[in-house]
Amino acid sequence: MKEALINLSYLTASVMFIFCLKDLAHPRTAIRGNLIGALGMLLAIVVTLFDRNIVSYNIIIYGVILGTIAGYIIAMKIKMTGMPQLVAILNGFGGGASILVAGAAMVETGVTGDTLLLQTSIATAASGIIGAVTFWGSMVAFLKLQEMWIPGNPVLFRGQHLINLVLLLIAIGLGTWLVLDPSAHSAYWYLVILSSILGLLIVIPIGGADMPVVIALLNSYSGIAGATTGFVLNNNGLIIAGALVGASGIILSKIMCKAMNRSLTNVLFGGVGSVAAAGPGQGDIYAGKVKSASAEELAMILDDARQVMIVPGYGMAVAQAQHPVRDLTNLLESKGIKVNFAIHPVAGRMPGHMNILLAEAGIPYEKLKEMDESNSMMESTDVSIVLGANDVVNPIARTDPKSPIAGMPIIDVDKSRTVVIIKRSLASGFAGIPNPLFVADNSLMYFGDGKKAILDLIQAVKEG
Repeated sequence: MKEALINLSYLTASVMFIFCLKDLAHPRTAIRGNLIGALGMLLAIVVTLFDRNIVSYNIIIYGVILGTIAGYIIAMKIKMTGMPQLVAILNGFGGGASILVAGAAMVETGVTGDTLLLQTSIATAASGIIGAVTFWGSMVAFLKLQEMWIPGNPVLFRGQHLINLVLLLIAIGLGTWLVLDPSAHSAYWYLVILSSILGLLIVIPIGGADMPVVIALLNSYSGIAGATTGFVLNNNGLIIAGALVGASGIILSKIMCKAMNRSLTNVLFGGVGSVAAAGPGQGDIYAGKVKSASAEELAMILDDARQVMIVPGYGMAVAQAQHPVRDLTNLLESKGIKVNFAIHPVAGRMPGHMNILLAEAGIPYEKLKEMDESNSMMESTDVSIVLGANDVVNPIARTDPKSPIAGMPIIDVDKSRTVVIIKRSLASGFAGIPNPLFVADNSLMYFGDGKKAILDLIQAVKEG
């Protein structure tokens, strides 16, 4: 009876997780989805605490208190522009927890003299490998996004892929040793050390432009590590929750890759942005052709517009310009101008990065148009404002088959009547290639910090 009640509780929690994911698919139901997911996790935790033989609740209580304090401080202090870094860290914590829990279960089994089941020993080895790769890979992703110690562009060296393959094979060999001899605890920790190095080396060669895919993939890894740890603990709730996270992360990774017209293998091993692509340099493309404009000139152009499309990118996040963008939107709409936002799936540093920032600024979700819908509106758009985006609007993707972004679907801003590009300089994006859009006949460069540029434009529109 007790076992049936426990499994029913885990099943209920799992169903709540599924409804959580369903509600998270739309901003209007996202808050409800978060609450349902949190309640499901609370139910799973409570059932686990009552089901398992707890030596002492004191340590658990202390952990809950410390975790709550840390979570509250992080939630209050983290800026929305830092959300990609936070997601990377949280992915890493999931992997780290799997390493420690699987290792502790293995040690405890050895102390009691029990023999590990084949399923348990395989799951322990898998938790160690996947958990270590996830933890250290996520730490590298965090440092790259934070631009701390590790550069955001790819770090490549000769024989890198071969070294990764050798490390993986040795880790699998150690895992096999652990399965054949469950008492060989040292094999597990050697396995964790080698997998940690592998996690570092896997993410180091990935550039910032590919970070949305990497974060989604690491999120999937953390879920898979959690599921394998569920097999170690024989916990159905953890197995199901981990499987849901793992599957959703893989699906999201595939969606991101499709948006870039690249395979997951190409993202992981391609090193986009490591070197400038062969072809005409910036001097050849830009020399004497750039047309810059002032806020006052742009205000006059906007005065004649009836439809405006804003294309946000990572530059908007860095400049924290989402609130001024909202103010500009409201101002233009007060003049009868229709304003929408074109959202590229991989704009920013994490899946949905631009959606999060614009939602924080209070911009209605209905104004956020996915790439296909926004492209269908471009020919009827009077003014496109590109704010901090680069590669996702680069027409080279359509014209140069040798370009690192060749074939990648882009936002077709060049098809609108006038294109305004807000950037600090003519610097290239993460792909390391020039952007002919900057010198197109219908393009104007508006140089400056994104936030200040928008604020100046707002003032010019009001005065006009």
